[in-house]
Amino acid sequence: MTIEAHIRELDARHHELDNRIESESKRPGSDTLQIASLKKEKLRLKEQIETLRRSH
Repeated sequence: MTIEAHIRELDARHHELDNRIESESKRPGSDTLQIASLKKEKLRLKEQIETLRRSH
């Protein structure tokens, strides 16, 4: 897999997590621990993307 393809895949997963966080936040009785976990995963992906972009 090329670096560009890997970045696109990570971007897609990052966007998916963003949608999941938004959906969970709007749900009545949303699980704050789940939201926090999703946000940490989203941040981890963002850091991976930025690292790949800098090295490319």
